[in-house]
Amino acid sequence: MIEKRADALDALRGFAIIAMILSGSIPFSGTAALPGWMYHAQVPPPDHIFNPNLPGITWVDLVFPFFLFSMGAAFPFSLRKKLEQGIAKWKVSFQILQRGLLLAFFAIFLQHVKPYILSGQPAAKDWLVGLAGFIALFLIFLRYPKTINNYFVFGWRTLGIIFSLVLISTLTYPNDTGFLLSRSDIIILVLANVAISGSIIWLLTQESILPKIFILGLLIAFRITHNIEISWTHWIWEFSPFSWLYKFYYHQYLFVVIPGMLAGDFLIKFIKTKSEAINQNAAINFILLLFISVGLVAVNLFGLYGRFIITNLIITSFLILIGYFLIRKIKSDFGALYKNLFTFSIVWLILGLCFEPYEGGIKKDPSTISYYLVTSGLAGFSLVAFSIIIDYFKKKKWVQLLIDNGQNPMIAYISGSNIVMPILALTGLSTILNYLLINPWFGFLKGLIFTLLCALITS
Repeated sequence: MIEKRADALDALRGFAIIAMILSGSIPFSGTAALPGWMYHAQVPPPDHIFNPNLPGITWVDLVFPFFLFSMGAAFPFSLRKKLEQGIAKWKVSFQILQRGLLLAFFAIFLQHVKPYILSGQPAAKDWLVGLAGFIALFLIFLRYPKTINNYFVFGWRTLGIIFSLVLISTLTYPNDTGFLLSRSDIIILVLANVAISGSIIWLLTQESILPKIFILGLLIAFRITHNIEISWTHWIWEFSPFSWLYKFYYHQYLFVVIPGMLAGDFLIKFIKTKSEAINQNAAINFILLLFISVGLVAVNLFGLYGRFIITNLIITSFLILIGYFLIRKIKSDFGALYKNLFTFSIVWLILGLCFEPYEGGIKKDPSTISYYLVTSGLAGFSLVAFSIIIDYFKKKKWVQLLIDNGQNPMIAYISGSNIVMPILALTGLSTILNYLLINPWFGFLKGLIFTLLCALITS
């Protein structure tokens, strides 16, 4: 049975969460605008007006797909453990549905208790509502120790649900609106949808690669044909019995989740088979592979944002060839893991670069096929880099903060809006931090401090 966690996977997830908090903390005003690559590529400074025709990606655009990739990679760990415990597949399927609906509840409730949703200029009562919302979510979603009586756990969770329902039923919002099912956190709602569909896909296919590739092919076919109004693919694409809960559009993110599943399968095999013996003579090869993996991420961000398409392709191909040559020389359990992860990451990246001219160039919003595939490849290379640091060189402490946040992603996600910001505002410390908004880079420093506080609280 699988008991050990994949620390590299937690680190990747934690990196995505912390980067998400940082990207939302960067000043957006025209007087404190940073370079364009510090924001979403389609919302450039100084005006930050959304331009769907502007191609390119930045580091900010990697945040969500990196989290989706790591979520997909976690499915084999959690679901395989249930199967090894002898739980019937129909029970596992029911648990998958239950978890997805809980995430949907999380998305709706969270959006109703965010102070800035309650008011454009939150007062003390709005900040207190944010803190109360965190307490309710904590009671509901906390993983209680197994030593605690089940009736006790049920009681606390029931109390959290009752408290949350009473709370949101008494709140009012701008334009005198009350509770609305359509008012939800879109990121968490997407996660809820792909958590269900992605988990079911892994449960049905498990280690088989070909069915997953077939599903990716189906998704590409839907993307290409859904605009043809007389087609059945258009009908499925537009069908939504509960638009506040489900849209087929959300399942496009399986383009990222499924590659993550494959990475998870490779990690499980590695954890089961790896020996503790490490060949120090091969250390230089791992160091080079680490730099190449990080370099592939950096080069593609720079090349695709700056629109140096041909130059980016040439440098990427050169780095891929060197990396592939290195992993062929490594004869160990580590070599087998990195060969699989690196090879599949190459596949997603090259496919994504081939699709780059399609749909007007790579974009996060509206998301293009190229975006899904390229970011899947870059997430895979990042996972290789984290694994080399943590698993091979045993430097887990270097990225412990990332791992801690990756193991508590929901708390990390709400730590900014519902813990740190309310505390800073109610204590007056936010006024002191606002003194840093004297120029763009001091504003970025404020974002770093805020992000660090969120990460430390989660840890």
